[in-house]
Amino acid sequence: MKHIACIEDLRALARRRVPRMFYDYVDTGSWTGYTYRSNEADFQRIEFRQRVALDIAVRSTATTMVGQPVAMPVAIAPTGMTGMQHADGEILAARAARDAGIPFTLSTMSICPIEAVAEATGRHPFWFQLYVLRDRGFVESLIDRAQAANCSALVVTMDLQVMGLRHKDKKNGLSAPPRPTLRNLANLATKPRWCWNMLATKHRQFGNIVGHVKGVDDMRSLADWTREQFDPHLSWRDIEWIRGRWNGKLIVKGIQHPDDARLAVKSGADAIVVSNHGGRQLDGASSSISSLPAIVEAVGRDIEVHMDGGIRSGQDVLKAVALGARGTYIGRAMMYGLGAMGQRGVAAALDIIRTELDLSMAFCGKTDIRSVGREILHMK
Repeated sequence: MKHIACIEDLRALARRRVPRMFYDYVDTGSWTGYTYRSNEADFQRIEFRQRVALDIAVRSTATTMVGQPVAMPVAIAPTGMTGMQHADGEILAARAARDAGIPFTLSTMSICPIEAVAEATGRHPFWFQLYVLRDRGFVESLIDRAQAANCSALVVTMDLQVMGLRHKDKKNGLSAPPRPTLRNLANLATKPRWCWNMLATKHRQFGNIVGHVKGVDDMRSLADWTREQFDPHLSWRDIEWIRGRWNGKLIVKGIQHPDDARLAVKSGADAIVVSNHGGRQLDGASSSISSLPAIVEAVGRDIEVHMDGGIRSGQDVLKAVALGARGTYIGRAMMYGLGAMGQRGVAAALDIIRTELDLSMAFCGKTDIRSVGREILHMK
């Protein structure tokens, strides 16, 4: 691991080790990819104000997210098909997050089911991300399963009422099940490590769904069911319904407008996540970091504001915190580590981010992440 110095090193290694269709699923956005690129690029327009000759010997990146102690203001974001970056991917990422002292969020569209992640992590509390699908009975069962698995927070994603146009996935034949084109088969032949690990696991399909929905017993029947499940009628009444059924912390993800943030407050949520789905839904939308300040100004006194999108370093985390985020989420940075080296790669990604966060905070003259504010920034 001596050659792994930053998240970009993990990305380059993952690109070599993960089959093209699954790597591209992570490393692209929708349409032209404008918003996907802006999420990352807009962080670069924010500069720090360095301080010197201050006592910075003793420092802490520890804080809380929705009342839960965390070693740094970072959670692992819910990412679909994590288990296709590396066999048992959700289990490995959850273990790395547990060991690092931060939350792990399991996606509804995970490969490993809720119960397997809970068992493999010794029932250490993790978070569960929920899509509000048309089949409300299935949604109720997911909520009940998450509570039974000792999940401490429910993250409800609001920005997938319809699916964005993801051109690269279509070109790669990424579907359920994946199309076995000659191009894909030839690429798989160049990834023997990935293939061997996948052959050794029993987790190869959407474990939270297959076997839990009547008539959905394999990947092909899953594809037919999934196409009908995204709900364009989703409303804030659904969040109120979930709030009445869920006993733990409730986080609403996919907020980009102050008005929606205010509605989330009224719905009873404990936190919101400023997010554009990693640039995978509406291309041309503003980056998360540029949307963050207005939302913090609108509701920051009434609800805990988190953000995701474009975070590739501890410096990005520090900038988001300085702009008012109480927590951040990493998706691609974690997936790069997972695809590169499994659990060790996720652990490496988290260690890189924590170290960069700590050192950058120190250079700005701060010793406690909870005291960081806009005074450390110079905005272009």
